Amino acid sequence: MLIDNWMTKDVVTATPETSMMKASKIMKEKGISRLPVVDERGMLVGLVSDRDIKDASPSKATTLDMHELYYLLSEIKLKDIMTKKVVTIKQGETVDSAAAMLLEHNVGGMPVVDEAGKVVGVITDSDIFKALVRITGVQEGGVQIGVRLPNEPGGLVPVLDYLKSHGARLMSLLTSCEPAEVGSRDVYIRIRDMDKSALKTFKAEMQKAFEVVYWV
Repeated sequence: MLIDNWMTKDVVTATPETSMMKASKIMKEKGISRLPVVDERGMLVGLVSDRDIKDASPSKATTLDMHELYYLLSEIKLKDIMTKKVVTIKQGETVDSAAAMLLEHNVGGMPVVDEAGKVVGVITDSDIFKALVRITGVQEGGVQIGVRLPNEPGGLVPVLDYLKSHGARLMSLLTSCEPAEVGSRDVYIRIRDMDKSALKTFKAEMQKAFEVVYWV
């Protein structure tokens, strides 16, 4: 699954000269928590998050009056508070690669750039969740089965043959990635629901044929 199919393409950006006050207003209006900062060519030069703005804002205990406070906020530019070393990912990468990067860097989202470094999108943890829900088919219902199989070439074939021979309609299939020295791996299968009596028989027979870890 490519990032291009899941990222937000209509990206809201700002420039280094954008005031912190204006950036805060944009983020609130658009319901976003991070704002890519780009130059006149659309090239990424930084990133500002709602946390950056909060950290740079005067304390509530400030002695400044309202006019002084607004003047101060309008004078602070994004170039003064933005993160310049931004975690990014290339447009041609996959959703799982994006998930790994978000996890590695402990961030909730990142800009997507093309080969030249121009911002073409934003991918967030929310986008990753949407992709996961789509590929598992959980919103379509059905039954999910966890099966433990030998970690060897062709280990999945008997399960697929079994599903086919019993008329089970496969919705999704995911498998854990285990090192070669680990003797088994878990496979997560979602099938479409069946008639209750047929499903009961299918479950009983599958538990005899394979090591079923769970049935939901």
